[in-house]
Amino acid sequence: MSNSIAISRRRAALDTPTRLGAEAQRDISAALTTLLADIFALYVKTKSFHWHVSGPNFRDYHLLLDEQATEIFAASDAIAERVRKIGGSTLRSIGQAARITRVLDNDADYVTPEDMLSELREDNLKLVTSFMAAHELCGANQDVATASLIENWIDEAERRVWFLYETTRR
Repeated sequence: MSNSIAISRRRAALDTPTRLGAEAQRDISAALTTLLADIFALYVKTKSFHWHVSGPNFRDYHLLLDEQATEIFAASDAIAERVRKIGGSTLRSIGQAARITRVLDNDADYVTPEDMLSELREDNLKLVTSFMAAHELCGANQDVATASLIENWIDEAERRVWFLYETTRR
């Protein structure tokens, strides 16, 4: 292969074959990419709270948050790969993720364990709402495969909400 052919192939736009139309491909990819940014932000926040939790229930909270962070991070690769499967382009940097995430940072020096768990519960509830909106978009565009994946991510997020709620309930 000549050098000029190799260079042109490296510069060629991504053109993954998909049955989705260009508009559906663009819209679903954008929705999933924003969800991916949210997932990364929620992962970092959950992991940070895992590192900084303290108090009499330390061990239980520490293990719960580590388990949830692992589950959240596991979804990231599946989301990004789905974007690529449908021919889209996804996150390219931490900066891009920071610009589009809807999960708010918490940089406080100290957060009570109860506030940590409550904040994560609310973040996961918002994530469920965002997943639901993306699911509707998939339904409108007959993207059954993405919708099916999203249903699993909704179930996982709802489970996290449940655990966080029950842990903080008096």
